[in-house]
Amino acid sequence: MTILRDLSVLWSLFHILVLFMMLYRSRYSRKKTILLTSAAMGFLILLNMTGLVLYGARAMGKVFMLTCTIPSLLFFWYISKDKNGRFFFTFCMADTVALWIITVTNVADFYFGREQYILMFLGRLVMFPLVEWAAVRYFRKPYMELQEAVPDGWGIFAGMTMLYYILLAVMSNFPVIITARPQELPAFILVLILMPMTYATIFTSLYRQLLLYRKQQAERVLQEQKNTLEAQLSNQQQIRKMKHDMKGHTAMLSGLLAAEKIKEAQEYLKGVEIEVGVLSGPFCANPYLNAVLVHYFQKLQELEADCRMDIQVGEEELPYMELCQIISNGLENVCDAIQKLAIEEREVSVQMKYSRDYLLIRIRNRCRSGLHVEKGRMPVTEKEGHDHGFGLMTVQEAARRLDGEMFCYTENGNFVMDVMLSCRSFQKGLA
Repeated sequence: MTILRDLSVLWSLFHILVLFMMLYRSRYSRKKTILLTSAAMGFLILLNMTGLVLYGARAMGKVFMLTCTIPSLLFFWYISKDKNGRFFFTFCMADTVALWIITVTNVADFYFGREQYILMFLGRLVMFPLVEWAAVRYFRKPYMELQEAVPDGWGIFAGMTMLYYILLAVMSNFPVIITARPQELPAFILVLILMPMTYATIFTSLYRQLLLYRKQQAERVLQEQKNTLEAQLSNQQQIRKMKHDMKGHTAMLSGLLAAEKIKEAQEYLKGVEIEVGVLSGPFCANPYLNAVLVHYFQKLQELEADCRMDIQVGEEELPYMELCQIISNGLENVCDAIQKLAIEEREVSVQMKYSRDYLLIRIRNRCRSGLHVEKGRMPVTEKEGHDHGFGLMTVQEAARRLDGEMFCYTENGNFVMDVMLSCRSFQKGLA
């Protein structure tokens, strides 16, 4: 009946690979990943199966970490997109779950199957696909989203999972297989029970992080909608005011012309043109961008900030939705930040101009003393006051949709947000 044992080992090795590949992120295409994995892991599986036939299950169990675990760890680390705690946690989790199934079926077969390997074979035949189904049905999608959303904090989970794997491997095989040490079996069973409970705790913590991330995303969307609506409302109010004032301007011009005061009418008309220009587009010819700029310029004036606008874009066709997202979120963060400063320190500048094939946007403001942000790192928001926080993630997402990038850093007491957008993406989006 050793054929059942060998088949169950082959089945287990294959499904360890499947379980891990369901949860990790490769840096290569799907086709290349499958080809590389098939070649490397096929060789390892063949090596371990040969060792199993030649030396037996007990001998191979003692060197399994050297013949399979460590080589596969190095291979997958090489082709993985992640080179940090996310990868190690995923790898150790898949291996530990698989080792748990292997160990449980081994113990069950020894005590209840009389080492005929039938119970071992059937147990693994059912449990591995069941775990994979549960992973696909309930776990894979939120887990992949979580890996994308949460870049830090995986190290402690990876370390805990690695220790569980080593503990399980050592207790089940050293100094001899656990079934040959019946006096230690109660403690071993407690470890087997404790492990899934620990994983449940880890997953609960990770899921709460995912819910927090989704909540933050929803808050950013609502804040963005609020900013856009406020800008549109302000623009509409200005237009209504302009329409109302035009009646008075028309009456005044009619009176001057009726009195044949041509020169005075011309001077008055110039004043009307200036007023209309201020209301319709003092910063940018694009009405959408101008509405956002006007709204935040007024908001900054209410905060008594020294605000300088240098908008060097003309009537080009622009992806105004993404640009409005970038400007409104950037300036909303500015408004939140400078409220904490003394009035004389409230300085803001906004620049937008073309440079060859790129559109450059720079928003600079004075920031609180002690704030330090290295270029390339995303600032962390504060609960009591959003210095520069989640709105920057929306800016980054909008910039990347336009084949661009965002960089934040502090410099000489100022917080700087630089956005560089590819002009070629404008034509693609507007085509």
